[in-house]
Amino acid sequence: MKLAQNNLGSETSPYLLQHRDNPVHWQPWSAEVLAAAKAANKPVLLSIGYAACHWCHVMAHESFEDDGIAALMNELFVNIKLDREERPDLDSVYQNALALLGQQGGWPLTMFLTPDGEPFWGGTYFPKEARYGRPGFGDVLKSVAEIYTEQPENIRHNVTQIGQALLKMNSGANGSVPSLALIDQCGHGCLQIMDGENGGTNGAPKFPQPSLLALIWRVGVRTNDTDLKRIVRHSLDRMCQGGIYDHVGGGFARYAVDDQWLVPHFEKMLYDNAQLIDLLCDVWRETGNPLYEARISETIDWILRDMRVPGGAFAASLDADSEGVEGKFYVWDEAEINAILGNDAALFKDIYDVSPSGNWEHKNILNRTQSGLGLADRTTEKKLSEIRTKLLAVRNKRIWPGWDDKALTDWNAMTIAALAEAAMVFKRADWLDYAKLAYNFVINSLMTGESNDRRFLHSYRNGKAQHAGMLEDYAHMIRAALRLYECFGEDAYLREATEWCEAVENLFADTKGGYFQSASDADDLVVRQKPHMDNAVPAGNSVMAQNLARLYALTGDTKYRDRAEITIAAFAGRLNEQFPNMPGLLLAAEMMQNPLQIVLIAKERSQMYMEMRRAIFAAYLPNRAITILADTDALPDLHPAKGKTAIDGHETAYVCQGPVCSTPVTNPADLAKLLAGLPNRAA
Repeated sequence: MKLAQNNLGSETSPYLLQHRDNPVHWQPWSAEVLAAAKAANKPVLLSIGYAACHWCHVMAHESFEDDGIAALMNELFVNIKLDREERPDLDSVYQNALALLGQQGGWPLTMFLTPDGEPFWGGTYFPKEARYGRPGFGDVLKSVAEIYTEQPENIRHNVTQIGQALLKMNSGANGSVPSLALIDQCGHGCLQIMDGENGGTNGAPKFPQPSLLALIWRVGVRTNDTDLKRIVRHSLDRMCQGGIYDHVGGGFARYAVDDQWLVPHFEKMLYDNAQLIDLLCDVWRETGNPLYEARISETIDWILRDMRVPGGAFAASLDADSEGVEGKFYVWDEAEINAILGNDAALFKDIYDVSPSGNWEHKNILNRTQSGLGLADRTTEKKLSEIRTKLLAVRNKRIWPGWDDKALTDWNAMTIAALAEAAMVFKRADWLDYAKLAYNFVINSLMTGESNDRRFLHSYRNGKAQHAGMLEDYAHMIRAALRLYECFGEDAYLREATEWCEAVENLFADTKGGYFQSASDADDLVVRQKPHMDNAVPAGNSVMAQNLARLYALTGDTKYRDRAEITIAAFAGRLNEQFPNMPGLLLAAEMMQNPLQIVLIAKERSQMYMEMRRAIFAAYLPNRAITILADTDALPDLHPAKGKTAIDGHETAYVCQGPVCSTPVTNPADLAKLLAGLPNRAA
């Protein structure tokens, strides 16, 4: 490999391709490059980012496109560029290393490594010249290279200390599976970090944090706690009406930079929107709030219109920047609004906070928080919809932000599950069709190997699938399969979920409990991580524990119960201090202790069957485990409804809590009434 040139031109990642023309001699991550660094006796400069990252673009323009900085980098380092979305396992290692150095993580991540990939120092964004209290990047390069050459004992000390600390992060923090009482205590404890006035967590920036809100909502509904339910509703109201939501095109931005949800960091990520669709469906079931229904529909419209790639999968993200300016694609001048809308402008400007001076850098970020947190009357909303359609047509003619069109297995699986759930809640068969199409795409395009040893790959673009699948890929695809199984009752989905569970056990399980993020045959990490804290996406161990709990409820197979309990217990010792960051494991523990097992027996897919299935999905039952059977099918031996049959050939449902099942129900109205009246129905 020639290190004296930029070698990113043959990569498929849009982020890496953004840097293929830099004067920096960038290399993709590989064992070959690290070996070349060792042969050259040079430290490695590892730069990690992603295509939609604004500050990644800033650092690229300031430093990586600068001939002088590039010359320093090329002289002193072997330079590797990494897409964190393609290799989240590597990114996780080096983000944790930076945290151990006492620094705030984020992107771009700039880490300095030995040729063996061992981190010894780093940071995030460095300006070209010293400012913002940060040293200039050129000075950083010279200092790090000098220390590496002249103070090898200090480098080795840092490497040893960081390496030991990274290993310690995987060490056991065993505890007991939390009881419902402890889960409730944690849910109430989350109020301490919530912003009662603006919603979300205290301060700025504000991230949606759907996993945290899901925990608070579940505890709030189950315990009928008005404070918990209010903070979730208020958070969603502010997000749905704030500037973090794209009122013209649909979909949510990654976060708001202020504490009012007004100013988004304009990048739009697939995973945020998938999780928010799920959460909004849950809260809509209890509230019937038409605002949530509208945002679900509009967000799905955006995904299907702007984020689909050929074959039916979904792209990763839309950039924050267009024409080199953050947010330019999304903001408006008052004069532009007036010219487009004419007589309708006054109504629109009043509702969407449009003024001559603007509400952000002399531009207008559309939002509705000033005009109320609910929707207007039906006639006004119809008019506003027509106006937004006009604005969308105009906006579509602007220069678009960059589109990262790689399809990621885990993010697609999250979207598949969200589309399936929303389809059942709102009776949208077309959404379910899109979910199945994307599911089949992942099965057909992002799996490799023989039939008895099929493994997921993580990323797909331009006909090329690559990078070994990680825990999150398997966990989210298991979750998607189980959700489609609940929708259709087709055994193939359950069979695939159980097969992938065995693959997880073989490839990722730690004998001390829990699962590693990377497979046992991964050979390019200094340490394999065991993620248990939910961040922008749920931790792989959280999702896996929930899957195992649901599989136990569906199959009665005690191995799933045992694996779920071992996984939860492996991290439960950290709950007292870290419970706001571990909502997914708490939700898994709740599912373990009180699943709601629902059996629907139907001879054929009749209209009555369809209506009874809709009644199930219309209810907020987060711990449900739905089994759909033909009247000749048998349930697993340990299922509480084992032996139950259809009544007089009619479609029949049984609802079981613990070992006790309801009397048979044979019509949708009675089934809906039964589900609504269940004690602890959210548990």
